[in-house]
Amino acid sequence: MCDASPSSSRCESSDSQASEDGQRLRVGVVGICGAGKTTLALALRTRGYEARQISQEHSYVHDLWRRFWTPDVLVYLDASDETIDRRLGASSFPRLLASQRQRLRHAREHSLIYVRTDALSEEEVLAEVLAALSSPAAVLPVGSRATPPPPAG
Repeated sequence: MCDASPSSSRCESSDSQASEDGQRLRVGVVGICGAGKTTLALALRTRGYEARQISQEHSYVHDLWRRFWTPDVLVYLDASDETIDRRLGASSFPRLLASQRQRLRHAREHSLIYVRTDALSEEEVLAEVLAALSSPAAVLPVGSRATPPPPAG
């Protein structure tokens, strides 16, 4: 069994999260730079998910997120420009973030889980995603649910 505490990195193999076909659930994580993709993907892997951070925000290939590895569930992490500025420790370029959001449009339309991370700690982001993944709807094929809310301006 996995220790669900945020500080834990131990997870016994018997607790791996399985998809409908009995395989580990494949979770793709996309979002703008500084939204928390790397941190979330690592936390999910330590809890038995096959999770990958996908750098869709840097690619002009609109569906890069599914070209080389197709996730069972796509998670979209978002944050305001102000939060990204604070997290990255430097003034980000508003046009760059706008460009990243444009490159992420296809992924956002196909994401099953959307988390706005501005006011959340790393542990709270993980808790929200784990709660969503425990929902039966989370094992549906990517894109089978309604489109997430429109991007914040």
